[in-house]
Amino acid sequence: MVAQRKLPSRESLSYRFRQYWPAYILLLPVVAWYIIFCYAPMGGLVIAFKKYSVLAGIGASPWIGLKNFEKLFTSQAFYQAIKNTLILSGLNFVFGFPLPIIFAILLNEMPGVKYKKVVQTVSYLPHFISWSVAGGLVYMLLSPSTGAIAAVVRAMGGTPQNYIGISRYFRPIVVVSDIWKSIGWSAIIYIAAITSVDEELYEAATIDGAGRFARIWHITLPGIRGIISIQLILTVSKILNVSFNQIFVLISDLTLDVGETIDYYVYRVGLGSTNNMSLATASGMFKSVIGLVLIVVTNYISHKLTDGEGIW
Repeated sequence: MVAQRKLPSRESLSYRFRQYWPAYILLLPVVAWYIIFCYAPMGGLVIAFKKYSVLAGIGASPWIGLKNFEKLFTSQAFYQAIKNTLILSGLNFVFGFPLPIIFAILLNEMPGVKYKKVVQTVSYLPHFISWSVAGGLVYMLLSPSTGAIAAVVRAMGGTPQNYIGISRYFRPIVVVSDIWKSIGWSAIIYIAAITSVDEELYEAATIDGAGRFARIWHITLPGIRGIISIQLILTVSKILNVSFNQIFVLISDLTLDVGETIDYYVYRVGLGSTNNMSLATASGMFKSVIGLVLIVVTNYISHKLTDGEGIW
């Protein structure tokens, strides 16, 4: 009797590769990018446990254990950077997270298709402007001599100030400029999720007498709940990330006390006057560990609150 050859399982990697090998080939550049720029540099984290010298190199630099972390956690400047980061991230979360959702819902409720497309296009444009250009626009807008804000203040009988250089105005400027630049692009995923909601639900609700706000509350928001929870997890995991490019362009010595974030602290310590690569690496490593803990905790909470919806 001839033994039958065992067919490969549809769940096996070899079977899937033979079936979908063109897709795997297309995926190779992405995998290579992550390996080269995300995973390979992790070997440099050992610098955080050494007294790193550029001339000696990583291998020959002396091992000092946790001394860099001890120095980090006794630094008043580092604690101020953490405080500034949490405040700016908190403000961006409170105002910046719900606004793309609201914007997507309002855009979906617009009756005119052409007008809707124009608004979408205009809202996307700031995302494609680099912070070097966007920062220049902010400086021009807030200029005490030629800025539009200064003109309004003068028209109202006030005296214009250098708002970008005043500590109490710096954080609102950062939050507002970040929302202006990101709201349209961040709303794309919510717009796509709304279009996948079954139109028959809206028709049935309309027949039952539900108004526009009732349809939004009982159909639209539950329909995109999964996307909102995933975006919430990703946002919370990046609570210690404030756009370095934005801060680098807008900050000055006058606003360092309220604007220096962890990323800017890493830049200033690692590449500034102190040139302490080891301390900068330790602070960056601390931020990454906290981000990992936050994403795990938030994903767990999301599973409990949304009936198992989350990243994994």
